[in-house]
Amino acid sequence: MHRNLIAVAAACGLTLVGAARAEPSDADLPGKGALEAELTAMEKASWVAWQGHDAAFFERFLSDDHVEMQPGPAGKAGVVAGVRGGCVVKSYTVDRFSLTRFGPDTALLTYRAAQDTTCGTAPHSGHVPSPVWATSLFVRRDGRWQNALYVHTAIPEPATPAAN
Repeated sequence: MHRNLIAVAAACGLTLVGAARAEPSDADLPGKGALEAELTAMEKASWVAWQGHDAAFFERFLSDDHVEMQPGPAGKAGVVAGVRGGCVVKSYTVDRFSLTRFGPDTALLTYRAAQDTTCGTAPHSGHVPSPVWATSLFVRRDGRWQNALYVHTAIPEPATPAAN
């Protein structure tokens, strides 16, 4: 009996120690709902700016060390230059936003985007992949949220059944 009590006490002690060291969950970080709304609004504004060739918006929106994967990596200067011209965004939709917080100053926004966009007139130019799952990583620096990383992954079209 004495051994059982020691085992139970030890197990409880380990559990309490483990709980005390656990990282805060996403829900434990303050203001998740408000932050999700704020970053979603910023991301939606970036789509308006993308369609309107508003490079000044992206100068403010992107962190100085921003990375964008678009067939290959591009930095802030490349993204801003690309926004200025070369692509025509006829239409777009963004939805299914979801926020994951990694800490008080780091948050990941994922969402679905579809667009009818054509870039350039060169032989290798064409439509931008659509629809995609988009990922935007935000960092808070100097009291404001900035986009540090953008990546999108094409959503494959559903397979059509073979005709017999």
